[in-house]
Amino acid sequence: MMKKAFLITLALLLTVGATAGKKLEVKDLTSSKFAATSIGSVRPLADGETYARMGEGSKRIEVCSFKTGKQVGVLLDVDDVKGGPLDRVDGYMVSPDGRYVLVQTNTQRIYRHSFTATYYIYRVSDHQLTPLSKHGDQQTPLFSPDSKRIAFVRDNNIFLVSNLDAPEELQVTTDGRRNEVINGIPDWVNEEEFGNDRSMVFTADGSHVVWIRYDETAVKQYSMPLFKGLSPEKKQYADYPGFYTYKYPIAGEQNSTCTVWSYDIASQQAQQVQVPLDTDGYIPRVIMTSDKEKVAVYTMNRHQDCLRIYMANATTAAVQMAIEEKVDKYVREEAMSDIQITDRHILLPSDRTGYMHLYLYDLNGRFIRQIEDGDYEVSAVYGYDEKTGDTYYASHENGATEQQVWVAHKNGKRECLTPKAGWSTALFSNNYRYFLHTWSDMHTPTVCTLCNNKGKVLETLVDNQSLRDLLGDYQLGQPELLTITTADGVQLNAWMLKPVDFDPAKQYPVVMYQYGGPGNQQVKNAWNIGQAGRGALLEQYLCQQGFICVCVDNRGTGGRGAEFEKCTYLKLGQLESHDQVEAALWLGQQPYVDKHRIAIWGWSFGGFNTLMALSEGRGVFCAGIAIAPPTSWRYYDTVYTERYMRTPQENAAGYDECPISRADKLHGTLLLCHGMADDNVHFRNTAEYTEALVQKGKDFRQLVYTNRNHSIYGGNTRNHLYQQCLDFFMDNVKAPRN
Repeated sequence: MMKKAFLITLALLLTVGATAGKKLEVKDLTSSKFAATSIGSVRPLADGETYARMGEGSKRIEVCSFKTGKQVGVLLDVDDVKGGPLDRVDGYMVSPDGRYVLVQTNTQRIYRHSFTATYYIYRVSDHQLTPLSKHGDQQTPLFSPDSKRIAFVRDNNIFLVSNLDAPEELQVTTDGRRNEVINGIPDWVNEEEFGNDRSMVFTADGSHVVWIRYDETAVKQYSMPLFKGLSPEKKQYADYPGFYTYKYPIAGEQNSTCTVWSYDIASQQAQQVQVPLDTDGYIPRVIMTSDKEKVAVYTMNRHQDCLRIYMANATTAAVQMAIEEKVDKYVREEAMSDIQITDRHILLPSDRTGYMHLYLYDLNGRFIRQIEDGDYEVSAVYGYDEKTGDTYYASHENGATEQQVWVAHKNGKRECLTPKAGWSTALFSNNYRYFLHTWSDMHTPTVCTLCNNKGKVLETLVDNQSLRDLLGDYQLGQPELLTITTADGVQLNAWMLKPVDFDPAKQYPVVMYQYGGPGNQQVKNAWNIGQAGRGALLEQYLCQQGFICVCVDNRGTGGRGAEFEKCTYLKLGQLESHDQVEAALWLGQQPYVDKHRIAIWGWSFGGFNTLMALSEGRGVFCAGIAIAPPTSWRYYDTVYTERYMRTPQENAAGYDECPISRADKLHGTLLLCHGMADDNVHFRNTAEYTEALVQKGKDFRQLVYTNRNHSIYGGNTRNHLYQQCLDFFMDNVKAPRN
């Protein structure tokens, strides 16, 4: 008996020890308390041996060795500048010759990528600081290749500054006007969906500026109401509300008309470059090459299944097509944005064989060779070494949930430079002799090391040991990867997080978080998983309240090849929501899950997917939260929507299958959250959806956030949002059934 009692006591002590530790608070989810340390604003320098980085407090720009990680110099120190006060540096750009630094201050966000700022030219030799312009804030400044000039945009027009020691400003364009004509920077939809905030370049010899001109006169406007609000307070609306009005082309409607122009700096003459383009086509990029007679111009047809790369001569305006890339259904955006143009080559990602691989061409478009091949996806392109013929990239060769850095040699052999399981990214030096390696897995915060191009670790820069120690004081579970096989035989990648004191004999409520949109991945062996990132911190909080948390990547998500990703073509939301329901049914069959208490939630596309799943028809979810959800693709923009759905005129049936049309099938308790100043997914989506629910007699709860954009933050806003969502789960999922 005494032995039995001892064993029981020991078991109890071990259980208590396993669950001992602090519990998270809601404020921890948005504070910097559990933020991983990283290397800020790294810029490889021209010598190939050093890089610049932002110092602590954003008051210094330091120069460090790629070989040792040690500081070897200082480019700028705010306490040691001449010519004006400088409190901190928001961002910076080093001139090609290293003599100047363009310093970004007073940054004011516009959309996802764009912003205005006050820029200064800093001369490294004598620490002299000079305003780039005294006539208003600037956008997207750019050094010429010879470091003699800077081009920038202000009020939709291009300006040119010469003599950087005593800046002389010249206006290049004069026709730029808000909501009419834009020069050198993209309009809203091109910025958002092609991931770019600059649409101008110099030629290789610095003699010309080449840019894209967007005429958005015929594009219809959208207006968002603005109120006084708080954090920040807009006092101009204290008596009467105002509006923010901008051009936003919804699916099937008129886009901006795009043309390419060049400006001869010596003669101060501009001319249009006659780039062949469909009347409703896109020009996503203009890129400088090493050849002064060649500027690369990318074009895309409206269906986005044909990408062309033209080489344009800025002097003669002559244009020659170099590459035409046609693929099934659509060219993936990352395939276009990851194109690398080197001194003598074009490195093109393509999924023409069913998986994303790399193909090498010369600057005239002559095909040379395929770089690598296999049943896996290349996920990032780091560059091509002209001297050795080596190509550096990241891929999912070890499975979609893993990402490693690889080198493919000219002879066809490949080597994995970062073989450790987890998620690796790289930033290479200009000579490809070194790279900054960033690694994490589901259980380990980010580790940053310097490596040589053989993968050997030369120095550890950040190990986040202090964060690991802090996390060790808390009651946290360990996420695990798993595969869910649906009744259709589809295998879906997933991760699951259980409470620390998990008891397989009990039945737990489940919260499923997902995004589910085209090419996206939420299930990966990386630290930044979960709704709030930081090692699934929000899900850890839910587990401490007695939930199991699950994340499933449905069909349409990335990392598994073109067939898996593009099978949702013309029917966004149908297979995705079906797979989430199937995953919930699978979970409900597990003995430790209460199948009557499964909830689903998501943000943006994840909110759309939530609403589609709640109205799929089988009623497996007891509750759901949709944050900033699209509710009809007829309300979303041309570039994104038509890439996957074509136009409403061509695919009415696909567009009609949406949360609004499914309103009568809504099952479970619903919470809707949306910011009224969401420039991306307009509040209109929630307004029209709630009206449909009202007319169908469906109950729901709604949170509206004043003056907040798609990210719903500012002041206490994100804390409030999370608290409301967590309380909703506690009230509608955790509560025992009657």
